[in-house]
Amino acid sequence: MLTIDIETARRFILGKQGLWPGRRWHGTEGTEQAMRTMEYLQLDPLNIIARSQDITLHSRVLDYTPGLWEDLAYGQRKFFDCGGWLAVRPMDELPHWRVVMRRERDGVSGDPRIGRMAREHAEAIEEMRTILRERGTVSNRDFAMATRTRTQSYRGRKDSALALYYLWRIGEVMTHHRERFERVYALAETVAPAQHLRESDEAEVDRFLLKKEVSFSGLAPLRRTSDAFHGRGEPDRAAKQAFGVMLAEGELIEVRVEGWKAVHYALGSDAEALRDLSAGHVPQAWTPLLTTTTEEVVFLSPLDHVSARGRAKALFGFDYVWEVYKPEKERKFGYYTLPVLWGDRLVARFDSKLDRTTNTFVLLGLWLEDEALGTNVAFAEALARGLARFVTFLGAGTLDAKAIREPLLRQHAWASQEANANEM
Repeated sequence: MLTIDIETARRFILGKQGLWPGRRWHGTEGTEQAMRTMEYLQLDPLNIIARSQDITLHSRVLDYTPGLWEDLAYGQRKFFDCGGWLAVRPMDELPHWRVVMRRERDGVSGDPRIGRMAREHAEAIEEMRTILRERGTVSNRDFAMATRTRTQSYRGRKDSALALYYLWRIGEVMTHHRERFERVYALAETVAPAQHLRESDEAEVDRFLLKKEVSFSGLAPLRRTSDAFHGRGEPDRAAKQAFGVMLAEGELIEVRVEGWKAVHYALGSDAEALRDLSAGHVPQAWTPLLTTTTEEVVFLSPLDHVSARGRAKALFGFDYVWEVYKPEKERKFGYYTLPVLWGDRLVARFDSKLDRTTNTFVLLGLWLEDEALGTNVAFAEALARGLARFVTFLGAGTLDAKAIREPLLRQHAWASQEANANEM
């Protein structure tokens, strides 16, 4: 068993996700590399300053512009979206996921509500199949509420919406493209390349799902083997069998992190990177293209896997909760706060908005984990660089930093914005 300290664990997890020691991808090609390396790009419809998935890629890819992922997915067909936990995955993985979809359709595993949709809305499902064959593409908005049977589902208020969602969930249809983030559906055979419209071997899929989940986490606890699938369709028994074989063959390895109770698991292919990091070396493949996260802070999206869902507390000692769904009076920081990564630590968070009438990126508040950072020149410079790049990414014309309470940080933010404006 490999034993590492928390600093090594933190750097490994950040590095596996392309967040440390700095951005190592660039442009469209780099966006594709980032999306593959991350394993999953989780999607979210909210667009407060930018959508979460775009912020996720901005933090990893130099010169990323909002929507690049959509062109790769729906224009070039290199990725596809699926699942109750909505994420984009590489198109060449589709044969594996078609097995997951079929298992859920047949009620072997997954969300039991999918089977109920099939039973309760069979007529609407058949109707949508016919319409898709006739029209080619269909969206939920194509069907007026007055013409449909009203439903009370978590997935829609009319039977046509549930029928389309069901067909998408089981893989009969796929997302052809999106309009204002809403899916436009088409039959799978008109979207996916023909060579991917098949099912992989069942045992191959069992191993694939475990390996992908461990790679996604970097270090995965897997307290129960089925945890590796988060409802993505694999029965316990097969998962446990695959896990045991992969561990015995070295495809997975055990890792103990000092201070963590549970044993974690990593890919056997990552053992060398873990040893390098333990020895104080950065894997050559992780070399940044430009600035490091020490020279320029990075802002994490609300759904970034390294910090979302309580993970920031264990990994960074940073108590982060996305408060967007909390009532306003219960929010401690703000509606859309983003964590700030400096070096290999989360050191601050900020709330903001994009005033689209004046094209101004407005900071609503900045909160430091350590007040001493407010007088730290190196941090002030790194924060200013990160803000300047973020303003450019958002396409904003100006930055309103009045809410920064610390004079040094505010002064550097203004100066960086002025320099950025002069360059433009």
